[in-house]
Amino acid sequence: MKKKTNYTDIPSHEKLPNIYLFNPTCEYAVANDQPSWQPNRLLQKMEEDLGTLPLIFARPNDVVLVKKIPPPEFLSTLQKINITPPRFLQLNEVIKNTDFISQPKNRLLPWGWSPAAHRLVEPLKPSCSEKFQTSPVANWKPEYREIYSKKFALELLKKLLPELPPEKILPPQLISTVCYTKPEIEKCIKRWEKIMVKAPWSSSGRGLQKVTKTPVAEKVWEKLLGIINEQGYAIVEPLLEKVLDLAFEFELKNGKVTYLGISRFLTDGKGQYQGNLLNGWPQEINPEITAFAESLPEMIIKSLVKLIESSFLAKCYEGIFGVDTLIFRDEKNNLCVNPCLEINVRQNMGLLSLHLEKHISPNKTGVFKTFYNPNKSFSEFKKEMENTNPLKLKNSKIESGFFPVTSGFKDSLFGAYILVKG
Repeated sequence: MKKKTNYTDIPSHEKLPNIYLFNPTCEYAVANDQPSWQPNRLLQKMEEDLGTLPLIFARPNDVVLVKKIPPPEFLSTLQKINITPPRFLQLNEVIKNTDFISQPKNRLLPWGWSPAAHRLVEPLKPSCSEKFQTSPVANWKPEYREIYSKKFALELLKKLLPELPPEKILPPQLISTVCYTKPEIEKCIKRWEKIMVKAPWSSSGRGLQKVTKTPVAEKVWEKLLGIINEQGYAIVEPLLEKVLDLAFEFELKNGKVTYLGISRFLTDGKGQYQGNLLNGWPQEINPEITAFAESLPEMIIKSLVKLIESSFLAKCYEGIFGVDTLIFRDEKNNLCVNPCLEINVRQNMGLLSLHLEKHISPNKTGVFKTFYNPNKSFSEFKKEMENTNPLKLKNSKIESGFFPVTSGFKDSLFGAYILVKG
């Protein structure tokens, strides 16, 4: 349940509305580096269908900019679990609405910043609070591009590893490498045999290519060299025996980092994001693995926070970010961790999941998942799930069943939902 805000305790600018926008393609926009960049048609559809997701963070007086206004019946469903929806305004209308443009606002909070995001919200900046206008995210600078790359995370990882217990972390011989040419990638294959190649600017497990067979097929080489041609280089790492994905969630403000919690996320065989576990671990996961996972914050957070506060990130960013980690088994079958696999410099599904956990009965575990099926609308999927997994509530919290957190328009290809098993 969202806490009621006691307005007497907060600064006046904080009483003004924050303006949210769901633009999860921000890393691609950063890679492109042009204010005029636009995602492809399918990604535009994803941003449209999932555009209401920031409502999970927003207060009732905040505004979420969307391409489609959600229907009243969806908003009344949210009230069942004590979510009071914010205001929704159509993005293309807002940018032309002089009244809204001139109204005082607190902060602009897109999912992530990029030259394209700045261009989109530029008309709204003059009416924002001084706190926002003097923050490092109020304007884009070319040098900011680097903090969004996996190369920046790799540099941080190299500084972090010497601070941590060597028997529990990624050994030096397994640290990723930056490759600019085909021969450099070939050298990595020779060294590690099986590799994962990543685009420096990408998100949610896109821009990944596994190489498990040699000789490498021509089509695979086309993809690998395509990454280098498009983004300048590729990040290459050994393919590890993955056990679990975890992320640490943080907020950065005035150069200081606050740890917000741990999020447990799910990926498919290709490494693409599938969803988050809510309220702990499913019973089928080995207790040895969950115990290792739960021990990581104490082992890593203090050193990680110190490093980030002394890095370029602390100088040029303000807001939410997540650090992905990877738990794997080494050649001796011991559990180890890569404590800084990637840094997501933006709002993310992990933090959204931490917010959603408040709406589930404390003794229940569940999943937050995203939906995409080119042959079925989210609306059809929603009807099926509501029939097979009817919603049960207790004290306005989900006891069991299916709960959609995005509205299912008839043409929605994408959606997001909570599923709690009884």
